[in-house]
Amino acid sequence: MPPILPRSTRELYYPKLGSYNNLKFRESTLPSELQPSDVLVKIHAVSLQFRDLLISRGTYPLPTPEYLVPGSDMAGEVLAVGEQVTQWTVGDRVCANFSLKHLYGDPSPASVSTALGGGVDGVLTQYKVFHETALVAIPDHLSYEEASTLPCAALTAYNALSGPVPVKGGDIVLVQGTGGVSIFALQFAVALGATVILTSSSDDKLALGRLYGAKYTINYKSTPDWEKKVMKITEGRGVDHTVEVGGPGTFGKSLEVTRIGGWIHAIGVLDPKENANLTVANVVLSTIVKGLNIRGILVGSVELFKEMNRLITSRPDVTRPVIDKVFSFEDTIKAYEYLESQAHVGKVVIKVA
Repeated sequence: MPPILPRSTRELYYPKLGSYNNLKFRESTLPSELQPSDVLVKIHAVSLQFRDLLISRGTYPLPTPEYLVPGSDMAGEVLAVGEQVTQWTVGDRVCANFSLKHLYGDPSPASVSTALGGGVDGVLTQYKVFHETALVAIPDHLSYEEASTLPCAALTAYNALSGPVPVKGGDIVLVQGTGGVSIFALQFAVALGATVILTSSSDDKLALGRLYGAKYTINYKSTPDWEKKVMKITEGRGVDHTVEVGGPGTFGKSLEVTRIGGWIHAIGVLDPKENANLTVANVVLSTIVKGLNIRGILVGSVELFKEMNRLITSRPDVTRPVIDKVFSFEDTIKAYEYLESQAHVGKVVIKVA
């Protein structure tokens, strides 16, 4: 006898944007029948990103639909599959890729428009239907909560470090901050044999960073000219890779500390304040004079997700996701508040089921 499938899902949505306090619960109908290549997933856990705050405020630079269901990163369990599905069976543990149609290679306008919780409805819901190609198997040793941190934060960090010139043993990597992407970048760089310099505004957070493998740590509040310390650590050479999450507030210093021919991986704008010295002319001149490679990172593909999971599986000792706090589905707004406070190290997770 076939299993009895849910007919509806309880989900969070925005009646209007402007604040995460606008989030409301609603019941939505699920399809009565799956399409041949579709998979019905019970969502167990969702992790939050800085992007979720931007979307809640209505300041996200890409278009979002009305009455949006937010959330991009989930882990769940397959409940049912369409008649032509070959990759999955009932009971499989899966994550959905950040952009549903970004299967391999570079992103395209079409794939970017399928980013969960932005271009299309997201995953802060009990059940969701996905096309089978959008799903990736969860590494066996990870819990649902841990796996929910992989689709955006982990894959963004891995994409940065595995690019055209991948991080290798002996490289020096500068990682800014201790949020989700930054902690994954620290862990992956250590797993790949690199030396990590970590910056943060908190000595307590830096102490945790050392536990996760950072060899050098710098408090940028007590050491505002932290770029000088980076250059001293590297004996004037500069770092091979900079994981740049600050934006305008830190980019000028990233240009200074990245070695000739090195890589700056532009990921975030956590420090958006204007910098009078960071003119387009200065950026272009520094890039030319130092032969720098500046690469914008837009999460990653299903193919890259699978590759990352192989590293996570092979190095569970140093790549286990770092979760700061887990909230209930009912306390989602409190989870947003905690994320906004920037008190966390690693990821903020919501337990849906």
